[in-house]
Amino acid sequence: MLAETGDELLPPGELEARLRAIGAERYHNLHPFHRLLHDGKLTKGQVQAWALNRYYYQASIPAKDASLLARLSTTALRREWRRRLEDHDGDGSKPGGVERWLVLTRGLGLEDAYVTSLRGLLPATRFAVDAYVHFVRERSVLEAVASSLTEMFSPAIISERVSGMLRAYPFVDEATLAYFTPRLTQAPQDVAFALDYVTREARTRPQQEAVLAALRFKCDLLWAQLDALHHAYVAPGLPPPGAFVPDVP
Repeated sequence: MLAETGDELLPPGELEARLRAIGAERYHNLHPFHRLLHDGKLTKGQVQAWALNRYYYQASIPAKDASLLARLSTTALRREWRRRLEDHDGDGSKPGGVERWLVLTRGLGLEDAYVTSLRGLLPATRFAVDAYVHFVRERSVLEAVASSLTEMFSPAIISERVSGMLRAYPFVDEATLAYFTPRLTQAPQDVAFALDYVTREARTRPQQEAVLAALRFKCDLLWAQLDALHHAYVAPGLPPPGAFVPDVP
């Protein structure tokens, strides 16, 4: 077997394997805050803080996708990303992911006006999410599509999250967690398209390395959001000035 020189084009299967290895090492299902969330070890106030901050990520996804849609050069690509916009914004006949996330925050006792005002957001959440929107807007289409591939790892975390939260927290029910049900079918569809795109369009080794780096960046910003939540609401438990302070145990 020849040693890898670092400039050889990886076969599609090897590129996919390296992408999946990034998730196995860095995806935020491994973060201590997520372990606490899924294992029922958080208070209602800490779950509120998670949902409140995650709202900004969910609400920014359509803006991120719209910026990419404007740069896509083919009808097929634009049609694919228009579908993603409808998944999150809805199509007027059924609610999208952003509206369903507000069902979750409402079910946890947070008022819509407070959640959508973003007044209680952690600064680190805002910086991380804004960095993602800027990344997709400014980097190549290939890197932008690759950054969406964290969806490869999401069905497992969604299943674990829903079952764990229903089992552990009396203040949530299936209706509260309805956001996650469509994602179990939408995410694999998103992944199939994006994975086919990056393995086909990354035609040089530097482009393949850029694809891998884009996925690492996305995993890092998801991890950074949980770092901030853990610091503010678990240990040492120091929410920064202006951030949400739970009024429930």
